[in-house]
Amino acid sequence: MPGRTLVRGLAFEAQGGDFVAVLGNNGVGKTLTLHTLAGLRAPAAGSVELDGRDIAGWPGRERARRLALLPQVTDDPFPATVFDTALIGRHPHLPFWQWEGAEDHASARAALDAVGLAAFAPRAVDTLSGGERRRLDVATLLAQDAAVCLLDEPTNHLDPQHRHEVLALFRARADAGGLVIATLHDATLAARWASHALLLFGDGRWQFGRAAEVLTADALSTLYAVPVEEIAWRGGRVFVSP
Repeated sequence: MPGRTLVRGLAFEAQGGDFVAVLGNNGVGKTLTLHTLAGLRAPAAGSVELDGRDIAGWPGRERARRLALLPQVTDDPFPATVFDTALIGRHPHLPFWQWEGAEDHASARAALDAVGLAAFAPRAVDTLSGGERRRLDVATLLAQDAAVCLLDEPTNHLDPQHRHEVLALFRARADAGGLVIATLHDATLAARWASHALLLFGDGRWQFGRAAEVLTADALSTLYAVPVEEIAWRGGRVFVSP
């Protein structure tokens, strides 16, 4: 709705080693916030800084070597193989007018292997299922090898096994010193994998902090406007809505 303020005065700092889960109902500004952090749109006020520099001042290719964005939806306007699609992630690292080399091919193969698609490399992209295509999106981003990963609903179309495997990959990247910021719809997954959480309430309000402190039954009940209960299970936390 025109004139509606979804996120007001958002101010937080995240660094290497952090995995930030962004949660909220549909239409509260999760994608808008992620795109602002990626430099795809300017903030209404203030600035977004990457490594101490305003993100608007980063040249495109240099920024793409440092920051990668996984969109919520990916289009395939032209025929391509799975391998060639994963190889797109290497483009920010290539000098102008230069083809991919052996190192780029190795990075793409390693990325496909990481998401369980190594055997699919010669297949046409349009033969993949929705979940396989989403894992290819993840592989393309992994091949980009950026220190900062912004993920818009990375678990879209994934079954439970692959949801956990993909989030484990990004948790490992954070543990290795990278920064991961991901929009998620599942508070249980956020509690399992994220170190921090950003809650967007859709009316300008937001809450940011360590996941163990921010992800509570009361906060999530307010966030989703339905009763949410927390259950301790196998040393972790599960959030359910009766």
